[in-house]
Amino acid sequence: MVQSKIDLFDKKLTEQARLFKALSHPARLQILQFLAQSESCITGDISEELPLGRTTVNQHISDLKAIGLIQGHTEGVKTNYCLNPEKVEELKNALLLFLNNLDTQNYKCK
Repeated sequence: MVQSKIDLFDKKLTEQARLFKALSHPARLQILQFLAQSESCITGDISEELPLGRTTVNQHISDLKAIGLIQGHTEGVKTNYCLNPEKVEELKNALLLFLNNLDTQNYKCK
């Protein structure tokens, strides 16, 4: 059986990479910022807030939902979108921990 190269890495590092990948596109960053600034769940079409087509925005929303950073609750034909505060905190902690492990204070390039 062929082993995936991602399986060669530490489980914690792999999970961090999945979370950080969610931040790897400006559209996803803008969606997260928009939802954070809304300070509540919003109903409607987020694509009106981005310079992208509806299908593209929906794919980015799906990516953010898949990782758990946002939640979408359907009510009739509308969907309410909001941040998932627990997952956002998990992302913040993972990012801080990762960056703190990259301590460059005593780093010297030769």
